[in-house]
Amino acid sequence: MKIIIVGCGKVGVTLAEQLNHEGHDITLIDQNSSALEQVINSIDVLGVAGNGAVYDVQLDAGIEEADLLIATTNSDELNMLCCLIAKKAGKNCHTIARIRNPEYSTEINFIREEMNLSLAINPELAAAREISRLLKFPSAIKIDTFSKGRVEIMKFQIPEGSVLDDLKVWEVPSKLRCSVLICAVERGSDVMIPNGNFQLKSGDKVSFVAPSAESRRFFKAVGIVNNSVKSAILVGGGRITYYLAQMLKDTPIKLKIVERDPEQCRKLSEELPGVIVIQGDGSDQQLLLEEGLHETEAFAALTGFDEENIMLSLYARSQSKAKLITKVNRTAFESVINDMNLGSVIYPKLITADTILQYVRAMQNSMGSNVETLYKIVADKAEALEFKVGADSPMTGIPLEKLSLKPNLLVACINRNGKIITPRGKDTIEAGDMVIIVTTTTGLKDLKDILK
Repeated sequence: MKIIIVGCGKVGVTLAEQLNHEGHDITLIDQNSSALEQVINSIDVLGVAGNGAVYDVQLDAGIEEADLLIATTNSDELNMLCCLIAKKAGKNCHTIARIRNPEYSTEINFIREEMNLSLAINPELAAAREISRLLKFPSAIKIDTFSKGRVEIMKFQIPEGSVLDDLKVWEVPSKLRCSVLICAVERGSDVMIPNGNFQLKSGDKVSFVAPSAESRRFFKAVGIVNNSVKSAILVGGGRITYYLAQMLKDTPIKLKIVERDPEQCRKLSEELPGVIVIQGDGSDQQLLLEEGLHETEAFAALTGFDEENIMLSLYARSQSKAKLITKVNRTAFESVINDMNLGSVIYPKLITADTILQYVRAMQNSMGSNVETLYKIVADKAEALEFKVGADSPMTGIPLEKLSLKPNLLVACINRNGKIITPRGKDTIEAGDMVIIVTTTTGLKDLKDILK
């Protein structure tokens, strides 16, 4: 597909890299010609220097033949204007806008409808949703949901002395008496889609698929207490913190926000009446101790600086047993960061990229299926996709054991009219099903792509 991306900031560049990797024809627009040149030299994409909201600039970028325009500049209003012009200038161009201002968040459906946007993305809101799930289920490192919340894919690390240590994958459901399917294992830098004879080890990061009730039963069976946290310290009073506090205002979780800027503290105090807001330097160790770092059940480093967030989480880990959440914007050192034991690492721009990639792949599908949801389990190494099965799908009615599936791929779950099926060899995929696939073969666009 021909895709135009306006804005070569962190999100724009991440998208350009991933969409280029998947074989799309990418053109970047940005007013900063030196930044644009730097990106063009590192990725095989075209570049147009100029204002993405100007009709002539979009024409130069090829808007008349474009399938999709994605506006990711730092200005919500500019992004919306870019999409509006693309709709008028393009023949049949889909549009996606990044809209981050909390003032727009309550009107996002109205904006989408009136401007005919295909998608409106709010990275901070999406990150806040992920953190909210983690605070309610603190034993997990990462939680993603499918089938409108009916099914979860959870990642956790097997602790020393766990009943899972040395257990084979096929033994897990019978020995623990719970219906979960282990779908991916990270061991060091390796990511594996395990077969039944795969032996689990302590220290492994394990991803499994299950309905919510089964997830809780599984954690109980392996001896992991998993009650929602009662208290949390959030360092940094930006958009993610604001959205998160709004989401948690009707829960028993007591929040403390530490923020440097007095004006931002005043705003947060006015808009979040049930939250304690402390004006101070979040990197002041004494301040954190005085505010209850030793006793808090969760600690989230959400400042605008990756280095500060990493140091804060390392310090919190040394002083407490709190559930750690670390926000990181740059993904270049992901493997190093994952080895630092920073708890749950949140990458807002990757969450955004996942959502847009999901939409792009859905645009490419055949009539036989459709990508409904997409999550990266481990950066570019493994992903989980949810497909809606169409009536024309070539694999309906055939037992899974008779399908010639690609290697390193697992049919992890079938949702049939709300009934969740943990698939076995005799199960079949039927028209109307929602099917979750986990694979290290990244880039699947259609359900038929799972076949050899």
